[in-house]
Amino acid sequence: MAKEELIEMEGIVEEVLPDTRFRVKLNNGHEISAYASGKMKKHRIRVLAGDRVTVEMSPYDLSKGRVRFRHKEERPHVPASNNSSYNGRR
Repeated sequence: MAKEELIEMEGIVEEVLPDTRFRVKLNNGHEISAYASGKMKKHRIRVLAGDRVTVEMSPYDLSKGRVRFRHKEERPHVPASNNSSYNGRR
């Protein structure tokens, strides 16, 4: 099957399952079972519950998919407390 035939959608990871599988709720409300793509496994990209992801699905089986991309969420930077009495030793 050519890559042009794949359906690409975005969703939120609802649950992390064993063996790099995930339960993903798509933006249209459907829930699918998805697995991490090979490059995500190779580069050890962690996907956690609540992450926004892009999923590829075959038009022949819309209940399964492959997580192709994990979107980076803008998280506020929290500076470490500046405790001058701490010198790294206990």
